[in-house]
Amino acid sequence: MIEDDEPYRDAGRETGARRRRRLLFRERKIPVRMLVPNFFTLLSLCAGVTAIRMAIEHRFELAIGLIVVAAILDGVDGRLARALKAQSRFGAELDSLADFINFGVAPAIVLFTWGLTGLKGFGWIAVLLFACGMGLRLARFNSMLEVDKPKWQSNYFTGMPAPAGAITVLLPFYLNGLGLVDVRAYPLLIALYTLAMAFLLVSTIPTFSGKLMGERVRGELILPIMTAAAALVGLLVTYPYGTLSVLTLAYLATIPYSYQRFQQLQREWDRAHPTETPSEPVAASSTAAPHAANDPGAHGEVKRGSS
Repeated sequence: MIEDDEPYRDAGRETGARRRRRLLFRERKIPVRMLVPNFFTLLSLCAGVTAIRMAIEHRFELAIGLIVVAAILDGVDGRLARALKAQSRFGAELDSLADFINFGVAPAIVLFTWGLTGLKGFGWIAVLLFACGMGLRLARFNSMLEVDKPKWQSNYFTGMPAPAGAITVLLPFYLNGLGLVDVRAYPLLIALYTLAMAFLLVSTIPTFSGKLMGERVRGELILPIMTAAAALVGLLVTYPYGTLSVLTLAYLATIPYSYQRFQQLQREWDRAHPTETPSEPVAASSTAAPHAANDPGAHGEVKRGSS
């Protein structure tokens, strides 16, 4: 007589399923530190979306301030993820999404509602191309993360990084706030400047990232650096338009030098490694590298930073 062993097989399958569920549940328990960088990313996203609302309500000063806050938080979350060893693909994707909203969409809406409505179609095309350029720049950044490159190239971004693009494209607003000239009376110049910033985003011009400079700080420089940071915050709060104008112009002035310096280092590298194929600058991580935080199920390290 053949006994029906199907109930036993069913019980075995149920026991195995429960065991697998328990193992999967244990694997998905992660340290709280893995979530911390993502909280900063979400805060920056909240700042960027709120900046859009402020622009729609024509509260431009608050909108600019929120974009600056988002840029600061973008610099914090990547470095925090690396310091806590909390990098992951989930954090990288969240960071890229937040960067597109904060540094692509929000500045575009601010510029259009503030100074480009008079141009109608052309003004909208200018900010549209800026936002699209930001999206393309972030996509390129993510796609180049796995590309091998010499360590010295980590000190350079390919094109203008996302936070810098958002801050620099708003230069007409800063200059108008100084009261020296009515910049809004020249919407065509504002649109052309916006297109120029869009070009820098998608270009392959190497720009300084400062990543390697921040790896180690000499002990005697700690207090001066902290003092300078406090002074910068004070200047931003007290003289926001003047401070942002000077910082933006100074940054734009460094681009030709960074290009020249990169080409010099590339030639030296080519002479030292004649059998290797020269490579283009690869986007460095800032807060940058994928721009990256923490996926509960991720085990491989994923870069995160300013894109």
